[in-house]
Amino acid sequence: MEHNLFLIVLGGLLVNNFVLSQFLGICPFLGVSKKIGPAFGMSLAVIFVMLMATAATWPIQYFLLDPNDLGYLQTIVFILIIATLVQLVEIVLKKFVPPLYKALGIYLPLITTNCAVLGVTILNINSGYNFGESMLNSLGAGLGFLLAMVMFAGVRERLEAADIPEGLKGVPSTLIAASLVSLSFLGFQGLFGL
Repeated sequence: MEHNLFLIVLGGLLVNNFVLSQFLGICPFLGVSKKIGPAFGMSLAVIFVMLMATAATWPIQYFLLDPNDLGYLQTIVFILIIATLVQLVEIVLKKFVPPLYKALGIYLPLITTNCAVLGVTILNINSGYNFGESMLNSLGAGLGFLLAMVMFAGVRERLEAADIPEGLKGVPSTLIAASLVSLSFLGFQGLFGL
């Protein structure tokens, strides 16, 4: 089954945004979005892990798990692959970009359990995408994660300077802002039949 490649990327970026429409990957979304720099760095790490995880999980699913009737191991195998890739990212950042490594803190290893990364790998299989379509979907999903993170970091930076009532400072204002940003993305639902 051939899918429209542009719609796959657009779907991952806007319509089916993993963070703002499907509410996957909320932990780093709320935790690392205080400043644009760390939000951008975390997003790049997530894009890399999504692409590499897809590149590894798709062939494993179709050439190892499915032919040997081991599909029930999909989630475990995918999580192990994602964990390995996150360790690789962590080692590289620690060695070559120590400020970003420190800024991401505990949220970097949490990419392993970021359900957006696992979700995109499983969605690629469940949607019947071929390898190229799976990579494009992962790229779109990663760019959607980047868009959500950077956009929300900008909102949170503006919130820091805003005159907010005492009872709404901190977590309440963050959650209200997140819900408003999410509502803006729900407007894309139904676009192009995605």
